[in-house]
Amino acid sequence: MQYPKIQTVFKRDPENHYKTLLMGEYSLPEFEYLADCDWLWTEKLDGMNTRCLWDSHDVAFKGRTDRAQMPVNLMSFLQETITREKMRGLFGGDNVCVFGEGYGAGIQKGGKYSDKQKLVLFDINIGGWWLAREDLEGIANGLGIEIVPIVATGTLHKLVDCVREGFKSQWGDFIAEGIVAKPLVALKARDGSRIITKLKHSDFAEGK
Repeated sequence: MQYPKIQTVFKRDPENHYKTLLMGEYSLPEFEYLADCDWLWTEKLDGMNTRCLWDSHDVAFKGRTDRAQMPVNLMSFLQETITREKMRGLFGGDNVCVFGEGYGAGIQKGGKYSDKQKLVLFDINIGGWWLAREDLEGIANGLGIEIVPIVATGTLHKLVDCVREGFKSQWGDFIAEGIVAKPLVALKARDGSRIITKLKHSDFAEGK
């Protein structure tokens, strides 16, 4: 499976080729309805969407799509770190997709994160079920990889202020790319899609 597209909090302005946000015009009605609720914010990285697939017998590594080209050093890290033995011990006979962000020098502008290419975990799906944060933390520990750090919890209103102002990345002395946010209680829309959103610091910089 591929990771679902994450909608930005607000719609984008079609009059300037969608470069800026239409502040206050939520991209989904669910975001507007839940704007005053508390969401869990995690830091968004500038990297490569990566999937680690376990079919109860073997593990495979892919990018966001099956055609995506995997950087050589990232593939080496994955093969050495996320082994068949670890996956079998953690997941047994279940069909699992571990989603992470490949990052580091040579991936996007990832040199600011690390001079080596690595993977940071942000989600896991087992048989159609998305795991809770506490479960993700345990599995990240079992696999020997990082997990996206929690920035804070708060409303979407506060999230907008935080990302607009910019905040220090937990990877170094630079402004974080942005935030991915999920309601504290996992929710789905009428079409069955997850309620999850994102916002990038560059969304505001582009409007200056």
